[in-house]
Amino acid sequence: MLRRFLTLSILTFQCFTFAQQEDAWVYLLDKPTNTYPINNPSAFLTQKAIDRKTKHGVTIDVRDVPVNESYITALKNATGITVMAKSKWFNTVHVRGTETNVKNLLTNPATSSFIDRVDFADKSLNLSKTSKVEKSLKTKDKFIVESTFVDFTYGNSQNQVEMINADALHVADYTGSGVTIAVMDSGFENVNTMGAFQRLRDAGNLKGGYDFVNRNSNVYVSPGDHGTQVLSTMAGYVLNNFVGTAPDATYYLYKTEDSNDENPVEESYWVEATERADSLGVDIINTSLGYKDFPNYPNYDYTSAEMDGNTTFITKGANIAFEKGLLLVTSAGNEGSSGVSGPADSQYTLTVGAVNSAGDYATFSSVGNGFQPSQKPDVVAQGQASAVINSSNVIGTSNGTSFSSPILAGGIACLMQALPNKTNAEIMQLVRESGSQFNTPDYEIGYGIPDLWNALNALTIDDFENDNNISIYPNPSKAVVFVKTPSNENKLTVTFFDILGKQILKRFISSTNNRIDIAGLSKGIYIINVKSENNAKSFKLVKN
Repeated sequence: MLRRFLTLSILTFQCFTFAQQEDAWVYLLDKPTNTYPINNPSAFLTQKAIDRKTKHGVTIDVRDVPVNESYITALKNATGITVMAKSKWFNTVHVRGTETNVKNLLTNPATSSFIDRVDFADKSLNLSKTSKVEKSLKTKDKFIVESTFVDFTYGNSQNQVEMINADALHVADYTGSGVTIAVMDSGFENVNTMGAFQRLRDAGNLKGGYDFVNRNSNVYVSPGDHGTQVLSTMAGYVLNNFVGTAPDATYYLYKTEDSNDENPVEESYWVEATERADSLGVDIINTSLGYKDFPNYPNYDYTSAEMDGNTTFITKGANIAFEKGLLLVTSAGNEGSSGVSGPADSQYTLTVGAVNSAGDYATFSSVGNGFQPSQKPDVVAQGQASAVINSSNVIGTSNGTSFSSPILAGGIACLMQALPNKTNAEIMQLVRESGSQFNTPDYEIGYGIPDLWNALNALTIDDFENDNNISIYPNPSKAVVFVKTPSNENKLTVTFFDILGKQILKRFISSTNNRIDIAGLSKGIYIINVKSENNAKSFKLVKN
């Protein structure tokens, strides 16, 4: 009783002490383009980031240029002002101070000359919204098999991996290799030492990260292991007991959530982390966080109507991230009928709800509504009784869209590996179209449970139909394959050999009878030889 009372007393004292502190975004007038010229992007972006943008036709513009550090220094030196975060995309600095001290920035000669405007998190305190410069935050509208045979024993994670058919991608040796994922969360305790991530570390695929809350590089000692559990669903590996959905992807870990408080500054941390991820060439961002209500600061709350895809600071940041070529996978939230939160409301994020192990809607999963400009959630994955690994290296289960989102994000990394030339928008649409109820979406599970292998296979079939060569699809396959014949060929002989060269199966096909049943074949790799009167071709087929 006494301990509980003391805790409440401390909380009450803290609220009283900081009652006059306000959070605000200070928008700046210009960028240091003389120091960082846009025509020399290597001065502020990594080569991987430049290459990714070039491949997908993403323009490098003034938003990629860093914030002017001399302006940040002047704000830090202003009376009563604490600089909390910065954003190059918005050219803004998140500050904290009393209402008077923040407003004094607009009249202080040391700061007023470079400030465009100030936006308070408490919207009732805002002055005129008139801007000295024209800003546009509109987002542009964008909408052969390896020889290695991967045979994981998934153990505890089997159901959540197989539900989205990520295991079929693994069999085809699409395990996330070459794809970089940034994870935004509240801390990644013991990831640098625990056994479940040994495989990840040994491969050099754990690239470290940054704690934007405490401003240091050690993300592994922060109390709490929510991020550890989230990462495990993608990158965890325990032989014969657990395999994440993208065990061979590369990972950056960013702490943007302050577990001790709930404040709009966390939106700014997220945007700043996303900008860093973009500059490093990250491909996918998983966000198991969301912002709508701030219990200790009710004046900062967003209304349901403001979950409209373009109001919250974090959502506007997500919209720019999409434009920059990043694929954002975001938890829908665990608020049930209260609806999704930012940035899950953005039409440019793939918002993931939760189902149970049987594929039925999990009642805690946040639903969409008419305020969002697009279908929310987009899709779902297992988020009830998801298999996770905690910071003690113990496999268990946990509930929440915090886990359905990374489970799918890892699977998408494997799909992206298989389709390296597809844009973020194209990959997202393929995932949506593979959903179990794509033609009849609803606000509970969106387009349904995606089938990532079908997403790849559907595209592959389309590609095959556009060429005039002999082709075999789907590959890998579980039960049936089809042989596409050129227009000038009608009769073909198809022979299956195992990897030792022994003939296993022989069929004769034509353009109207091109289906071959392979359900009776054992799982493995086969060499298929296709012969016609005018042509011959060999293929590797993965039977899964």
